[in-house]
Amino acid sequence: MGFVLLEGGNEFKAGMAAADKRAIAAGGGRAASIRIIPTAAAPDNNDLRAGANGVAWFQSLGATDVRSLPVIDRASAGRAELASELEAARIVFMLGGFTRYLAETLAGSRAWQAMRNAHRDGAVIGGSSAGAMALCESYFDPISETVLPGLNLLPGVCVLPHHDTFGKNWAPLLAGTLPKALLVGIDEETGMLNDGPNGQWTVYGKGAVTVYKPEGLAVFHHAQRFMLPVEVKEHI
Repeated sequence: MGFVLLEGGNEFKAGMAAADKRAIAAGGGRAASIRIIPTAAAPDNNDLRAGANGVAWFQSLGATDVRSLPVIDRASAGRAELASELEAARIVFMLGGFTRYLAETLAGSRAWQAMRNAHRDGAVIGGSSAGAMALCESYFDPISETVLPGLNLLPGVCVLPHHDTFGKNWAPLLAGTLPKALLVGIDEETGMLNDGPNGQWTVYGKGAVTVYKPEGLAVFHHAQRFMLPVEVKEHI
């Protein structure tokens, strides 16, 4: 099994360098193939610009094989050549934007199956803001103000991105709506990667990760490690 990288938003800024450099290392180093998924930016026609920003960012960190793939709707998510490229990737990173559009575009698609296969073979699957939310079993859609099913790579988890700004305001509603879910708040320019011993997660970046436990909040900062009482769902 590979790694999962969850980021709280404001990707491609200085505070994210530590998390993304660690992801590059976990994925095999600077020559590792990195494929960016701009799906969440497609509804407002921002996918090309956002994808280009992602390519420039990872190249600035020393990566040499970076491409943004045009997975922008259900049709492109079913394209065999794009799925093949995703399956061969060592890092797949999903950008922020419209969470519901991202989750519904990828669910059950060739692209998502390819990403799962890559993860099974050791790749890093990551996302920022909407990208992180969609990887979980459930996510909060602020447009409809409802909880919707995610891609379920992380069963029982619901990520609250931008936790230090507006994400924390979702916690009371989600605690009542998802009483059995593990809420994880991730600040902007902050990430968490399960790269520690025995599946421990490590925090990287300028902010904190807040885990909503039954006994209270547990807050972790840069370089601190912690366990989540969940397991990444294995490929089926």
